[in-house]
Amino acid sequence: MNNVFDLTGRKAVITGGSRGIGAAIAELFMAHGADVAICHLGDPHNAHSLQARLADKGLTLHASECDVANPSSVQGFADWALDRLGQVDILVNSAGVGGGDRPFATTDDDDWDRVVGVNLRGTILVTRAFFGAMIARKHGRVINIASQLAYKGAPGLAHYCAAKAGVVGFTRALAYEGAPHNVMVNAIAPGPVDTELLRNHSQAWLDAKQAQLPVGRFGQVSEIAPTALLLASEAGAFYAGQTLSPNGGDVML
Repeated sequence: MNNVFDLTGRKAVITGGSRGIGAAIAELFMAHGADVAICHLGDPHNAHSLQARLADKGLTLHASECDVANPSSVQGFADWALDRLGQVDILVNSAGVGGGDRPFATTDDDDWDRVVGVNLRGTILVTRAFFGAMIARKHGRVINIASQLAYKGAPGLAHYCAAKAGVVGFTRALAYEGAPHNVMVNAIAPGPVDTELLRNHSQAWLDAKQAQLPVGRFGQVSEIAPTALLLASEAGAFYAGQTLSPNGGDVML
């Protein structure tokens, strides 16, 4: 039987790929044969460290800066990625920011604009940069990183939950347009994962969240990346408009 998870010859772009879930996906994709380009925003140290780690394995990771909430920055990154890769078969929208745990009454317009701008607007802008070419080639995979909080909600995170719920809705709508052309659009809604974004919360918030989890611990990025590999590969060719949830039982649908 052929290896249905093989990505040899596929070209992938991963936003927010210098650390956390995005970096884990980049490493896993490259281990399965994909050529990968990532973007980050103001994180050259982690990007260079990831490049060096992969270079030790004989792999070349392309990395550039991009503010996914900025249309001109996205267009510049898209042009750069196409120059490096030639085409983009797989897009993973992993760039994201948290909002801290701040009550809704104390969040201002700037808080809302940045959290929604990166998590939702950024997903839309980057997808738009590559989606048309996927449709024209009759092949593509778009994987959006949402959150289990899109379903569950959380105190102090109204802007983040709203943005991630928007990502789920965008995924479902775009899947109708992509699936007839073999462009499969899906999402991943991780539970709380041990990343810098999670660690930005207060210790009281973290303790309360961990106590809620049936598995009794936070997830690891290595436990999320395989879901992206499934959706990016031929093993996931029949998934359309779905949101898969590796979340330790935090939300059971």
